[in-house]
Amino acid sequence: MRISRLALGAWLMAGAALAQTMPAVAQTGPAAAQTAPAAAPVRYIQAGAVLAEPGRVTRGPTTIIVRGGTIAELRDGFVTPEPGAELIDLRTRHVLPGLIDMHVHFYSTGEPLRARLDFAIKDDEDGFVDALVAARKTLAAGFTTVRDLGGQPRGIRALRDAIARGDVEGPTIVNAGEMISVTAGHGDANGLKAEFAEAERHGSTALCNGADDCRRATRDQIFQGAEVIKFAASGGVGSNIAGGLGKQMTDEEMKAIIDTAHAFGRKATAHAHGKEGIDAALRAGVDSIEHGSFIDDETIALFRKTGAYLVPTMLAFESVLRQGRAGERPAASVAKAEEVAKVVKQSHARAARGGVRIAFGTDSGVGVHGINGEEFALMTAVGITPVDAIRAATVEAATLLGRADRIGSIAPGKDADLIAVEGNPIDDVRRLEKVEFVMRRGVVHKLGGARQTFPAR
Repeated sequence: MRISRLALGAWLMAGAALAQTMPAVAQTGPAAAQTAPAAAPVRYIQAGAVLAEPGRVTRGPTTIIVRGGTIAELRDGFVTPEPGAELIDLRTRHVLPGLIDMHVHFYSTGEPLRARLDFAIKDDEDGFVDALVAARKTLAAGFTTVRDLGGQPRGIRALRDAIARGDVEGPTIVNAGEMISVTAGHGDANGLKAEFAEAERHGSTALCNGADDCRRATRDQIFQGAEVIKFAASGGVGSNIAGGLGKQMTDEEMKAIIDTAHAFGRKATAHAHGKEGIDAALRAGVDSIEHGSFIDDETIALFRKTGAYLVPTMLAFESVLRQGRAGERPAASVAKAEEVAKVVKQSHARAARGGVRIAFGTDSGVGVHGINGEEFALMTAVGITPVDAIRAATVEAATLLGRADRIGSIAPGKDADLIAVEGNPIDDVRRLEKVEFVMRRGVVHKLGGARQTFPAR
């Protein structure tokens, strides 16, 4: 039976009115005690050293007091817990803010051959389970917040909300839904036989042609729950089409997407490899560039003028090359990866020297999930200092998200997103590949070698 919109609206309003007029039923006895909200837990974290705000002086022995999901205080030394509080012993560990990855794809496994086999046998529901597994691996790697920049729109929205409610484990998700692309562009179903391409496109509203149509595509992603908008300004390494890495959208199409996103209070980010696509997106007012493979001095000047961020995703290039050597990637994709590999390190080194604002991102889902921390060593290999690489995954990423008031550093009033590692990551940034302790919004998700003492009940 189909229900008209008017009938459905009347039914919902009637239900709401009934709920408001129903008398409250007083409940006493044991059942009332069971349903009463529990007091917010208090946790005292004794840390050997705390990098409270990467880029500033590291604190020595410190006690971080967490009340509920929020940081309440930072006290010097190892403070004895108050009555009823839990104690977490990290006195031999360095504690940092929870890490932020600005570019993941939870609906992609990072295994190209498996993905080809799964395409014919897996439904959206199976994809959701895969995304949940990827989210758990990412959280265990120390990343408490991510931007998911391309996946099943309603599925990633549902996963985002389930994590926010505490129903399942995972990092806080800022989701983009589908990447907006022109027909035959990087986001289209390139390289698939006709019936597979039709199935891939079915239900998608992210393909657009012309400025008006791109405004429509942007609104459709927002309608489906997108909190950030991503579009393909250029060709891509991963798409199986020999169209190169150059600009694929017109200036008018890019500006229409960015202006529409901003009008709805969303930021916009551009997948862009070729210089022409990067520069056009920057001139159109984009908030960040993903990949940024071909950057020259003119491009750096545009970055600095606009204040846009670069999200380098060096691990993605390494992953595609590894897959190419293993015969897991199409020839057109491998050829583009090899082309990019020749210049991308120089481009990113040039950007770092030129004062471009950099935020951390891995493009996990191109490669496997849970190895996000490998990006740090790749960043330092092109001249980014360890502390700046860590800052890119904390303070700078939080600023780009517009959430620096909640995450990115350890301070009273901020979310209790914390990680711990053995040894000083500024001395050896690869320590962040082995995160031992993870707390997200006051909940311990990974204890590692830490000791946790619960109060007597």
